[in-house]
Parts: sequence; structure tokens; C-alpha cells
Amino acid sequence: MKRLLFSILLLMAAAPLAAQFYHPGEELSYRVSYKAKMFPNTEVGAVEIRTSEEQIDSQTFYKVEGIGRTLPTYRWFYNLEDIYKVWVNRQSRRPVRFVSDLHEGEYTFQSYYTYLWPDSTIHTRWRSRQRPFQQKQMTLTAESMDPISLFFNLRSAEAEDFRIGEPGTLQMVLQDTIKPIHYRYLGRENKKIRNMGRFRTLKFECQLGTTEGYSFTDGTIFTIWISDDDNKIPLYIESPVKIGSIQAYISGYKGLKYPLDSKIR
Repeated sequence: MKRLLFSILLLMAAAPLAAQFYHPGEELSYRVSYKAKMFPNTEVGAVEIRTSEEQIDSQTFYKVEGIGRTLPTYRWFYNLEDIYKVWVNRQSRRPVRFVSDLHEGEYTFQSYYTYLWPDSTIHTRWRSRQRPFQQKQMTLTAESMDPISLFFNLRSAEAEDFRIGEPGTLQMVLQDTIKPIHYRYLGRENKKIRNMGRFRTLKFECQLGTTEGYSFTDGTIFTIWISDDDNKIPLYIESPVKIGSIQAYISGYKGLKYPLDSKIR
């Protein structure tokens, strides 16, 4: 459960880089469930992703917030509240600052990223509990971004640009390293979403890679279904865990820029 909601935000990045999609007023809501052999499929958490605008020092930025929480019924057993925020330059559509504040049981973690695009570098600071901050400066490429920013890279990609079975790679900034995210497009599929209906989707496999290499036939595979329309909303995510699996599925949306044409019924 500890990395559950973080994985949801991370795995929404399974698509090629394109012009990023930010639409102030958009809100996406997700429910998270856990299923195991001797454990029924049970909703245990919720995730919200909101886009707005915020003015800082006379400049207006896009602001995206991702918030994950354990549902009240399960907080006595495991209380989780993860908050992610990113500020994005409206002209370049590149992130300029990222903040995360994680509270998972007795575990706490904070991280702060500052993007220095003119120098192609990023400065990161992080700490757990009340320990002193650690920091590092790393070299950026155009594909290097935090999990929230990567999520928005799929929003304007055209389905016709994908090739079934063709692999690709993105890069995710972590505190002291930049990790590859490997993905593969599996094609179109009609997908039923609990309490939401049936949708036309684009289906992907993806995994956080290692510096030693990666093979789709080796290791854990994550699957994501994205709405097959101009919004490119992640609709359903399935991730194996040590025992059982985690599912995240959309439970509500508003303020979309385009009609949700992918919904069949």
C-alpha cells in the first residue's frame, strides 16, 4: 500500500512525448482497489488530479495537484495522504517546480525539484521524517520530468502515431537519479469501467526500468487503458503487487477541454 498511490500517478505516463495538455478547471477522480486470492476486490483509496492557474511574482503558471488518500474506512489500519504539486510555464509547457509531501503510516517524505531549463539541469532536495535534507544537481534532457509532468505528456498524442508492439522510453526524475519508463502500445480495446460504463481505449504496457537494461519478458508488467479521444484520460490501471494486484479506475471527471467521445454507453 505504501507505494500504491504514487504508482498510479507514475504509470499514467505511458505514452510518447508530445505537446503537453493543461486545461485549468479540469478535475479527474479515481478509486483504488486491492484484490488478492483470498481477499475480495475492495476499494481502499482515492486519487484526485486538479489543474488550475496560479500567479507567482506577476507571472501566471499552470498548477497541477495530485492527491492520494486512504478511504476513511481503512485509515485506522493504514493512513495514507500523498500530495504532489507541479508548476508549469504556460508558454514553454515545461515544469519549473515540483513538490511532494507524503504521509504513509509512520513514514513521511518530502521532496522539492527546481528545473533550470536554460542550463539543462535540475536541482533536487529530499528528506524522510525530520532528517536533514539531501540534495543533488543532475543533467536534464527534454524527456526528463517528474511523475505529474510525465502524466500530461500523453494528453495530445495522436493514436495514429502509435505502432502496436513498438517499444518506447520516457525518463522520470527521482530524488537522486533519472529512471527510464519503458512502454509498449498494445492496440485499441473496449474497456468496461466500474460504475462509469464502457469506453473505447488505447492500451499500453509499461514498467519503471533500471540502468542495467530492460526486457518486457522479464519483471513486473503494468497495464494502463487511456480514453481513445482528444482528452487522452487514463481510465484504468492494473498493477501487480507482491501479493495480489492493485487497480485504479476513473470515478469522476469535470472541466474537460473536449467531449468524452470514447464513452460507448
